[in-house]
Amino acid sequence: MSDVDTSEAKRRRNKRWPEALKREIVSATSRPGASVSVVARQYDVNANQVFAWRRRFLAEATSAMPALVPVMIKPESDEKPQPAVGDTIEIEVGGDCRVRVGSDFDARALKRVLDLLRKR
Repeated sequence: MSDVDTSEAKRRRNKRWPEALKREIVSATSRPGASVSVVARQYDVNANQVFAWRRRFLAEATSAMPALVPVMIKPESDEKPQPAVGDTIEIEVGGDCRVRVGSDFDARALKRVLDLLRKR
């Protein structure tokens, strides 16, 4: 005779988690300093399940992003257009540094600056 109890009370039941609650749990894991295992314990869910939800939501988010951006190519003219007053670009390097460049910048100097900032 077997000592295994197969009664309904002893069997592990799969919980059904509402979509909104899954997203709330995954969102809680993305806060600074958050630990997936700690968040999982707070919500009484297996940490592996939370990781699976994170992968699913990340895949959904990346598949919803457009892969291509429309581009218009205009033929070059012999005349160099005069830069507008607000004709500048802003380059963010490493999330903590920005370089603003006007249309009359020296490309070699800009390359040197960007190379130095990347090495920091």
